[in-house]
Amino acid sequence: MKKVLAIIGVIVVLVIGALVALPMLVPADKIKEEVVAQVKAATGRDLTIQGKVSVSAFPSLGVEVANIALANPAGFSTKDLVRLGALDVKLKLLPILSGRVEVDSFVLVDPVITLEVDRKGKANWVFDTPAAAPAAADKTKPAEKSAGGGASAGLGDLVLGDVRISNGKLTYIDGPAGTKEEVDGINLTVSLKSLDDPLALKGALNWRAKAIELGLNVAKPRALIDGKSSAADITISSEPVKFAFKGEANGGATAGAKGTIDLSVPSIRTLAQWATGKPLAMEGSGLGPFALTGQLAAAGSKLSLTQAKIAIDAIKASGDFNVDTGGARPALKGKLDVEALDLNPYLPADKPAASGGGTSAPAAGGGSKGKSDWSDAPIDAAGLKAADVDFALSVGSILVKKIKVGKSALKVVLNNGRLTADLTELALYQGAGKARFGLDGSQPGLGLDASFALKGLQAEPFLTDAADFTRLEGTGNFDIQVTGRGRTERQLVSSLNGKGAVAFLNGAIKGINLAEMVRNVTTAFAGGGGGTAQKTDFAELGGTFTIANGIVNNQDLALKSPLLRVEGKGTVELPPRTVHYRVEPKAVASLEGQGGKSDVGGIQVPVIIEGPWDNLSYRPDLEAMLKGQATKAIGDAIGGKAGGVGGLLGGSDGSSSGDKKSGPLPINPGGLFGR
Repeated sequence: MKKVLAIIGVIVVLVIGALVALPMLVPADKIKEEVVAQVKAATGRDLTIQGKVSVSAFPSLGVEVANIALANPAGFSTKDLVRLGALDVKLKLLPILSGRVEVDSFVLVDPVITLEVDRKGKANWVFDTPAAAPAAADKTKPAEKSAGGGASAGLGDLVLGDVRISNGKLTYIDGPAGTKEEVDGINLTVSLKSLDDPLALKGALNWRAKAIELGLNVAKPRALIDGKSSAADITISSEPVKFAFKGEANGGATAGAKGTIDLSVPSIRTLAQWATGKPLAMEGSGLGPFALTGQLAAAGSKLSLTQAKIAIDAIKASGDFNVDTGGARPALKGKLDVEALDLNPYLPADKPAASGGGTSAPAAGGGSKGKSDWSDAPIDAAGLKAADVDFALSVGSILVKKIKVGKSALKVVLNNGRLTADLTELALYQGAGKARFGLDGSQPGLGLDASFALKGLQAEPFLTDAADFTRLEGTGNFDIQVTGRGRTERQLVSSLNGKGAVAFLNGAIKGINLAEMVRNVTTAFAGGGGGTAQKTDFAELGGTFTIANGIVNNQDLALKSPLLRVEGKGTVELPPRTVHYRVEPKAVASLEGQGGKSDVGGIQVPVIIEGPWDNLSYRPDLEAMLKGQATKAIGDAIGGKAGGVGGLLGGSDGSSSGDKKSGPLPINPGGLFGR
């Protein structure tokens, strides 16, 4: 037994001596030449080693090399694909003899990697010399299996000691696009005692002048290699964004993860500019802070998020959704409950009115042209093609410009640039109804398709918020359908077509007193009546209209009020923002209001409303009024109702008895012109 031990001891001493003497027997220069030749044969590239080469065999099998460079082929803007300040690789010798790989150290110092695509689309990491074909498998031998039965063959007992990258730099040059990206300050440390122990990775790098810290922990690396699952967590932290995941990771063909995520972004706009190098094209002041938490499940191109809590600016929501990025566009499907949806921060700011002159006065003959601020800039609808969406929203309230919408149920579908928003439940200014709003950006410009059906709407606050129109009070019921398409805002407005019906009950027209106008034209238009606000009360006001090429046409406006009936017709020209309308009020001997007859006889004083939207003018059509009254009086005289011509002029009534009666004019000239 002692002899056996002595023999073993002698063998060990001889082996150790051989390992110590090996580096002396194999010159470093010879190793350098062999490595350069092998790299040249394998890649067709030149490998230069300008620094010292040190080889050791005990206690670790290792190589230390300084100043290494792998050259680029001709035609690229940079000389080298890879340059290393120093490389230190040491493998523990004794574990290798037993089939295990223990990395004592693997250190890259000052690595510089430059990936480049030239103007012809050729990449510098694609080598001209093809890799050698793999050796044919010996079919007489059974295939080898890893200890775990999976992909861990050859890594079954991997151990990592001092594994790190120090002060690395990665550059990507895109010749066809003319862009260049750099990541520097790369420092990375990996710790792994064995594949059955936790893997820990910590690192940091700089990208676009922002520091990014990275962290990764995997509880059971062997499980991932074998296609199973393991507890894992990931952290990414920088000034523009912070992300954390904690849960399980899956390996193998169904690689993915599921667990809890926490994403925080101080400013979406800042993040977008940092990530793309360009300011976000979206107008408005929104897209500031963003936060997202929830349960994540990801596999391949599919991702789902449940129990999500989302906050964008002041908008807070909760719900579930699914994303699939495997198609031509990302597809989003899900539902959200939103507390309050304020869309104003995401809309373009109102443009100031053009300077250089006020609104011109109405031209003779009723024609006028008001100022217009419809934009002639091309409409950018590219955002409608960014994704496909099928989403259901339950919204506590919505704010668009000044328009306030109450609790509503919204279904949004966006497919290939076509957006449809259906408000199946709509609460609007004490009214209720449904609405549908469609935008089509699949072709150049923008298409519009909208319909509204509302009852019980309070007209004055709604019209004030929607169009700064404050001259109508009452409870409104209306049904409107509008379509159009244009490449600019002006073209879109000019293309509008549609129809509608509007009815207002128990309201008033502010700014004009039609009953006073009938009694005294001067008071109605010249501010008479002691300076009190002019107002025309009504029990019912309504009509139908059509829209053709941006021109709104109404021919059956009817207002019914005690002692007053009003009929109206005319046009509202949306492209130039002008109005040409004629109103014919009648003072009648009837106390009927809502539901009363419209053909009750009475004194009629036509009114012309015209001009630009922001400076409408109201004037009586005196010529038509006098002609109408004169014609009526002549007809009465001829028919013997007013004593003939004398009755018209205030003389005899033409009776056979010779009695004389006073025959006043149909209107009082003094009342019309005198006061």
